[in-house]
Amino acid sequence: MQKLLLTVDKISTFVGKVFSWLIVSLTFLITYEVFSRYALDAPHDWAFDMMLQMYGTLFMMAGAYTLSKNNMVRGDVLYGFFPPRLQAGIDLTLYIVFFLPGITALCWAGYLYAGDSWAIYEHSGITANGPPVYHFKTVIPVAGAFVLLQGIVEIIRCIRCLKDGKWPPRLEDVEEVDVEKLKKQTGVKDEDIAKLDEYVTHAKGGDQ
Repeated sequence: MQKLLLTVDKISTFVGKVFSWLIVSLTFLITYEVFSRYALDAPHDWAFDMMLQMYGTLFMMAGAYTLSKNNMVRGDVLYGFFPPRLQAGIDLTLYIVFFLPGITALCWAGYLYAGDSWAIYEHSGITANGPPVYHFKTVIPVAGAFVLLQGIVEIIRCIRCLKDGKWPPRLEDVEEVDVEKLKKQTGVKDEDIAKLDEYVTHAKGGDQ
């Protein structure tokens, strides 16, 4: 079972990281459009639409990845102090009552929404010659399906936590640097850092 959970985590992580490259494309597109608009006086009427579509795709397709890392926004002022079983019970209730109906509705409505868009080969109405949007609207049910799959995995994790009293391990990924942990791994002590700071301060004073 744990292997299956981690496999879904890997799929969500892969999809999220692939679509994260859209932020690079979006940066280049914005830079190009600003240069074209103000330096060449040649703005493109499709640029704004493309920016919206690229950012929207990035936002939606990163949902399953974010959920797999347990980084969805939550009000955990008290939640973090609860024992694992109580946390799992709260999460399981919220997943069943809100998550499953909401994401299922998103997938179904998104499927119909995208189907209508493909039927008429819909184009953006923001500008006169807007780019096609039917492919962009297809992202809605696809992203919803990935989030739903990851959500089912999270429900299984809640059930296992209720049974075992601890959360099952997750797939390791890039994390913020834990300074205290890094100091332990490298053997660096606080007094060593203080001496280094003092040395740098004196060195700068001598240069002046």
